[in-house]
Formats: sequence, C-alpha cells, structure tokens
Amino acid sequence: MSEYEVVAGAGSLRVASDGVIAFPHRWTAEGVAVDAAFSGAHLLNLAVAGCVLNDVYREAGPLGVAVRGVRVRASGGFDAQWRSTGIRYVVELDADASPDAVSALLQRVDEIAEIPQAVRAGAVVQRAE
Repeated sequence: MSEYEVVAGAGSLRVASDGVIAFPHRWTAEGVAVDAAFSGAHLLNLAVAGCVLNDVYREAGPLGVAVRGVRVRASGGFDAQWRSTGIRYVVELDADASPDAVSALLQRVDEIAEIPQAVRAGAVVQRAE
C-alpha cells in the first residue's frame, strides 16, 4: 500500500504551498500550516505530526531553547488489511540552541508526546450507540 505523508509547520518553518490549510496555534502568531490530503490515513499521521509540533513549542521553554520554527513530516502505510505498518516522523527545527540542547529537546518530546504514546500503546476504538 501507499505511504500517507503529511507536513505541519509553524514559525519560520511554516509550510507555504498550494492547498495548505492554516489553523490557529497557541504558540505562534501565524498559526500552523498543514499540507495533507483528507483521508483517515492522513489524519492519523497528522495527529502525530501535530502533537509533536505542539510539544516542541511547549517543552522548548523549560529547556531554554528559543524556537523560531518547527516543521514535522509524518508518514506511514498500511498492509492489505488496513493495519498500520507504523508511523515515522522527522522534525526540522529552527532554534537558537546548541546541537546538544536541540537533541535533548527532541528526545524529551519523543518521550512525552501524548498522541505518539497513545498510538504506540494501542487503543480500543469502538462505535458508540
């Protein structure tokens, strides 16, 4: 099956292309721009990308990292029975910080980001009546 890639960016790394949708964002004046098709597969990957982006901003302050921009690409595929084959994400960061501080920030985000944690752990999903 195909890979379903999404891109979310904010600040100096805000996504700028046709078809991008902007959302208000707590930590940036211009909001977050998202480049993604509308399918369940894309939305699952966007949940991971959006959570990681938010958590970079949230965790940067306490670690002393001045963030100018964040861009997160998340992608993943599905097998023939539409079971996820996993989600991979890459963070591009524009920040005033040493490489060690940036590495510590990204490690912290990977450990605590809520949506990636939920996906890693698995969850029961059921229709409610």
